[in-house]
Amino acid sequence: MTYNLDQALEILERTPNTLNIMLLGLSDEWIYNNEGDNTWSAFDVVGHLIHGEKTDWIVRIQIILSDSSNKVFESFDRFAQFGNSKDKTLQQLLKEFSELRTENLKKLKDFKITESQLKMKAAHPELGEVRLKELLACWVAHDLAHIVQIARVMAKQYKDEVGPWKAFIPILNT
Repeated sequence: MTYNLDQALEILERTPNTLNIMLLGLSDEWIYNNEGDNTWSAFDVVGHLIHGEKTDWIVRIQIILSDSSNKVFESFDRFAQFGNSKDKTLQQLLKEFSELRTENLKKLKDFKITESQLKMKAAHPELGEVRLKELLACWVAHDLAHIVQIARVMAKQYKDEVGPWKAFIPILNT
């Protein structure tokens, strides 16, 4: 599938509602359990998505679209959510994510990105040269990957409870 901004927006606009439907009103065991050491819970993933809304996608789009001759991204702290989400509830995080995403999608639409701008580049601190089109496609894939991650973490809470059906549920064996 070739990147298309309108199709990308179909996913980006739905992510907050998808997470709300998946997570609001669940017991703490579903929200805070993870897959073991150095893994994330659903709560952690939502915090990570918030950090991205604040420091990644729009900030990097602005860098690429700028007239600056020094188009270099700052490193992204993939673990900032552990400090930033402390003392917050999942409901607060989901609300914050939804509000930030709404604001960011308005900004994205206001850029009125052209086909030629999709080819513009910047330097990523780990990946090297990246194009705007790649960043925008990554935003969509990132959302979907974290939705899958949340579903996997939640499914694995019953990994030892499903008995022989484990063989038929691939997500429990990853």
